[in-house]
Amino acid sequence: MPTTADNAQPPGEAAPPLDAAQLAEAFALFSRASEELSTAYNALQGQVVQLTERLTVLMGALPAGVVVVNRAGEVVQVNRAAEVQFGTNLVGKVWDEVSGALQTTETPGELTIERPEGARRLAMSETALESGEERILLLHDVTETHRMRLAAERNERLAAMGEMVAGLAHQLRTPLAAALLYTGNLRQPELGPVERAKVAERAIERMRYLERLIRDMLLFARGDSLGRQDFGVCDLAAELAHTLEPLARARQIEFSSACECGALTVHGDRKAVGGALTNLLENAIQATEPGGKVSCEVFVDDGAQGREVRFVVSDTGRGIPPEVQTRLFDPFFTTRAEGTGLGLAIARGVARGHGGDIALSSTPGTGTTFTLTLPLGATNGATADGARAS
Repeated sequence: MPTTADNAQPPGEAAPPLDAAQLAEAFALFSRASEELSTAYNALQGQVVQLTERLTVLMGALPAGVVVVNRAGEVVQVNRAAEVQFGTNLVGKVWDEVSGALQTTETPGELTIERPEGARRLAMSETALESGEERILLLHDVTETHRMRLAAERNERLAAMGEMVAGLAHQLRTPLAAALLYTGNLRQPELGPVERAKVAERAIERMRYLERLIRDMLLFARGDSLGRQDFGVCDLAAELAHTLEPLARARQIEFSSACECGALTVHGDRKAVGGALTNLLENAIQATEPGGKVSCEVFVDDGAQGREVRFVVSDTGRGIPPEVQTRLFDPFFTTRAEGTGLGLAIARGVARGHGGDIALSSTPGTGTTFTLTLPLGATNGATADGARAS
């Protein structure tokens, strides 16, 4: 009997050609596979069209601006909201050039853009696609939200002003009564020139105190002003040292200042921030005995909300009791006979108006540290420690 090996195709010989029936069957299988692939492709094409249509409708309905930027930095797709925000068609333009119209604000992640109807405030977030070929920028118009936030802060200040009316009456009445008493004494004909000069000086002191009290009240009620600009952090620290060092030296207190921020700038109200830090430093000097130390150091750190700059004002003074610390920022609360009780309330208002805050650390008998922190947006930040109730 022939074996399997006998029926096998000899090595090196070509396979026998397919007959007509086999070719017909192969073509039929190929035709069916091609038809199935064509049907699947058409179905996918239909799904792509539906998804594209849905995406187009969604992009058009989104109130936020959407900008798609490719790896080369060119804008490849935008929605209607983004065109309205920028006032032009962005497709094909370089995003870095377009984004030059956006200005940083005191709030990280929020930018402003000038429009014919007025400045608009945008909150921008960015997400890169997994492929790395494109990134999507989402721009929310938060102009009205920002206005409502400012209005709420102002209403809070006005509410606080309402609560302190009774205290204000007392604050004004006492120095005013003293001033009236002193000026009344000036009418006495028996007063000599020396006594008359002393009484007049005391009356002027009381009037100056009233002027300072009213000024601080207005600052507290107005809150953070809108006059913002970019200013150097180290420049401000150097100016504070130049102003406060003579005062510390006159009280026989060692004063030191250091800034590690280099050419870093902060966007904000330079005068308001400087005034808040001056208040902290003056309070620190007032609370420190001769031979003590007061320092003002500035750092840039990564905080919970992103990069921030911290002004740290420290002293080796008598410290602040725990029961006083809880009331230290209350309007009209003061531990100094000549204080208005508004200095620290104003300082905290300035810090919060810039998106930051003031932290307090104090141990009675050891000293106190106040830290005024300002967030850094695209380019900015700040911090401060050390003061007493004014």
